[in-house]
Amino acid sequence: MDSITLDKTDIAILKALQEDASISNLELADKVSLSASPCSRRVKLLQDAGYFRGKVTLLEPNKVGLPVSVFIQITLSRQEKRNLVSFESKISRWSQVMECYLMTGDFDYLVRVAVSDLHSYQTFLDHLTEMDGISHIKSSFSVKQICYKTELPLDHLP
Repeated sequence: MDSITLDKTDIAILKALQEDASISNLELADKVSLSASPCSRRVKLLQDAGYFRGKVTLLEPNKVGLPVSVFIQITLSRQEKRNLVSFESKISRWSQVMECYLMTGDFDYLVRVAVSDLHSYQTFLDHLTEMDGISHIKSSFSVKQICYKTELPLDHLP
């Protein structure tokens, strides 16, 4: 991946694409005050430099029957490299797992899962407890989502 120095136009492109990745090149060019060809070239340079992880359509969890978010704190028995790699490999394959973070502090991993109901979570938990090397699991259910963003803040960029 090539390294590029971002200017205000590049940052405007990044912001616009975070808001709506389906925007046409013509609309994007208009939004960032460029003509279509230079805009397309800049998007390609940003893509080649690794600024984009992919394009997705965000689904409404309630509409697809997954209204329950559960945050799970997981502590492993031993924090050895092979145990970490094994856990991460297994947990990443489960479709219910939306996010998983290796943490500092009182527990090793913070995992967010999306499930349809308590019964579905119990089934997930049954699979989780079958994994070797876990010493502690603490689950917290989200009562209400206050804020959810997919757009990264770019105000710190020049």
